[in-house]
This record gives sequence, C-alpha cells and structure tokens, in this order.
Amino acid sequence: MTAIPPETVETLLHARWVLGTDDEQPLLEDHCLVLDKGRIVDLLPSNEAGLRYEAKENLRLGEHILMPGLINTHGHAAMSLLRGAADDLPLHTWLQDYIWPMEGRWVSEDFVYDGTQLAIAEMLRSGTTCFADMYFFPDQAARAASEAGMRAQFASPVFDFPSAWGQGASEYIHKTTALNDQYANHPLISFAFGPHAPYTISNEPLEKIVVLAEEMDIPIHMHVHETTQEILDALKTEGRRPLQRLNEIGLVSPRLICVHATQLLDEEIALLAENGASIAHCPESNLKLASGFCPVAKLQQAGVNVALGTDGAASNNDLDMFGEMRTAALLAKAVAGDASALPALQALRMATLNGAKAMGLDGETGSLETGKSADVIAVRLDSLNAIPCYHPLSQLVYSSGSSQVSHVWIAGRLLLDDGELTSIDIERLRSKVMHWQQRIAPDTRH
Repeated sequence: MTAIPPETVETLLHARWVLGTDDEQPLLEDHCLVLDKGRIVDLLPSNEAGLRYEAKENLRLGEHILMPGLINTHGHAAMSLLRGAADDLPLHTWLQDYIWPMEGRWVSEDFVYDGTQLAIAEMLRSGTTCFADMYFFPDQAARAASEAGMRAQFASPVFDFPSAWGQGASEYIHKTTALNDQYANHPLISFAFGPHAPYTISNEPLEKIVVLAEEMDIPIHMHVHETTQEILDALKTEGRRPLQRLNEIGLVSPRLICVHATQLLDEEIALLAENGASIAHCPESNLKLASGFCPVAKLQQAGVNVALGTDGAASNNDLDMFGEMRTAALLAKAVAGDASALPALQALRMATLNGAKAMGLDGETGSLETGKSADVIAVRLDSLNAIPCYHPLSQLVYSSGSSQVSHVWIAGRLLLDDGELTSIDIERLRSKVMHWQQRIAPDTRH
C-alpha cells in the first residue's frame, strides 16, 4: 500500500495551547493550526501535523496560546489624535465644549487618515485584528486599513446636521451606499450605516436606513441609551424612551448594534433579545465618562449577543482590548452582585466571536475554525505577570497584558512578527502624530 505524501501548505503554527470553539472543552493542548492561502485549513495535534502536512514555514511558539484575533466592535479610530485632549469631564461637557469644537477646527481627510493609521498600529500591537469604526471621512479610514492589511467595518456616520463629511442626512446616506459599492469585493473592508444617536437624527432618514440596510444586507451601528440624560431628554421632548422610538421605526433587528446601552429596563432587554439586536459594550469609556453600567449579565441571560469595544482613544484613552476584557469581566460581577457573572471564557467570546456576529462577519472571522480567514494572534503566557499558569483562559483575561502579544496574522498575512509591525512605518507615523500634537495642543483642556 502506497503511503500518502504530506500535503504542502504555507504555514504550520504550533503552540502549547489553542483556544477552540467548544465551550465545554475550549482549550486544546499541544495543537497545530494549519494556514494556507489566507485561510485556516486544519487544527490538529502537533504530533500529527508533521505527518499530514509539509509547510514552507513551521513556527513553534512554545509557551504561547493561539487564539482568534480580538475584535473591537466600537470605536472612533481617528480620535486617537485627540487622546488626552479633554479628560475628566462628563459626556455632554466633554462633547459640546471640547471635542466638537476641536473636531470642527481640525477634522479633515489627512486628520482621519493619520489618526486611523495610529489607531491601527496600536490595535495590531495589542492583538486586535478587526475593528468597527464610526467617524468622518470613512473613505480615508478605509484607505488606511486597506494599506495596513487590517480588517475593518466602517459605520459611515449619518446626522441631520452639516459636518466636515457632508451637509445632511441625505448626503451621508448617499455616500454610505457609494462606499459600500466601491468596497463590495474587498476581502477585508466592509461598510455599515452609522446613524450617530437617537438625538442627532430624525425619523425620516432612519426609516430610509432601515430599508436600505435590508436591501444592501449591511449592519446599522448606533449609540443607544448611552446616558441617563439621553433618556430624560427623550422623555421630555417625545414622551417615550429612545429604544421605543427606534423599535416603532423598525430599527431594532438583527442588523442593529446598540453601542453603550447603559440605561436598559428589563422590558427593553427582552425587546433586544426578541429582535436579535447586539450590544457593543464599552466598559472603560463608560466608566471614564460616568455614563453608567451596561447590565451585561442580564443581557447574556436573556440571550442578547454582547460584544466588546473600546470606544475612541479620546474617551478611554487606549485601544487595548485585553484591558477592556478585564474591566468588562470585573465590572459585570460588581453590577450583577455575582462573582460568577461573565467568567473568563465568556469575556474572551465577547472580544472575538460575539463581535464578529454583531458585525455580520462570523462566517469569516471570530474563531479558529476550518474554512475561516486566518485571523490569529499568539500570546505569550510565560511572562512574569502570567506565571504560574494554572488556567490559561483565566490568565488571558485577569492577568495578561497586550505586551504579551507576539504575533498577529490577518488573512494569513503576518502583520506583527515577534512584536514588530510589518506593514506600518512606525517612525514616519510617529513624526506625523507629533506634527498633529503641536498643532492641536493650544486647543486642548489645561
């Protein structure tokens, strides 16, 4: 009987542990991830991989865990250029008195391109392989992501009022549809509608977005129930809470990503669950702006898909999803009054597969499964802050830091090689950011 020759593939990744998809047995020991043509083609024990495959690159990562790349389900990437510009302020003061005036003065195509490139560099170095973004000039943000090899979904913003990006809702909606058409076949870039918030957009454009999103098969990404003040203002002006209005318009559906959602009644949680909407939970930004607490445990118990985001670096002030996971897990326990709320594995799913589901990308990314894109990160678990390591998944959430991310692949392309970025010129980027700092500094809060 003739022996079957090994199959030739591009890459074999061996590690001490791999985060699998089975919640009953999520941790695979001494396994190998097989990558070829940008996709995952197999996941099997390391001692079998060498018999079945012959690879151009055979990487053995020792005391590492291989896991899906982290997915940042909400942010404003270009606002990285406003990091620390107006700290220690409540949301409405922060926005109206500082951020909006600075944006009015400085936001441009160059601002968005450079700021997004800075955000992508930070995210790649901390293990994020996919992000959802809502900001002006999404065409420039998409250019930065495409050039860097980053996966991203851009929620093109829609307001009733003029901005640097357009004159009103009709123009914003038209630009969204045009960008969606332009990037329809792009392997990494996708688009969504980004109606900013219930208090910045009226019913007519929202009704149009509901119809178009269904026709175009894309998500709707919106700040919803972010603060108590938002709820009080809506009750005063309309006599109803924002989610009730959105539901009456038909916006509450599996396409909707509700960002923040810190103010939810039990019946609103049931409404979200019944209609299949997702939540983008941004715990650190919510804490910093004193916006409130998202009831994560209640949402998960009701069956609502809860994903994780950082928000922008102007209100966080970093884009570190490892920090966000830890904060989310700890905060969920305090809010629920239950130390078993949001255990480590669920926090990891929030930061990976749940984000992909919210964005409609779970067929492509979010877990290490055969046929999916090779969006993979390697995390060292032998650094001093991570040893002794009795339970690797708990270590990832409760003690690991983003500095332990050693390698990042997106669609099989190595973008972080032993801590070094391969697709972004860091020194050139640093020079551009310093130039922006010198220009913006006089407008910042002292």
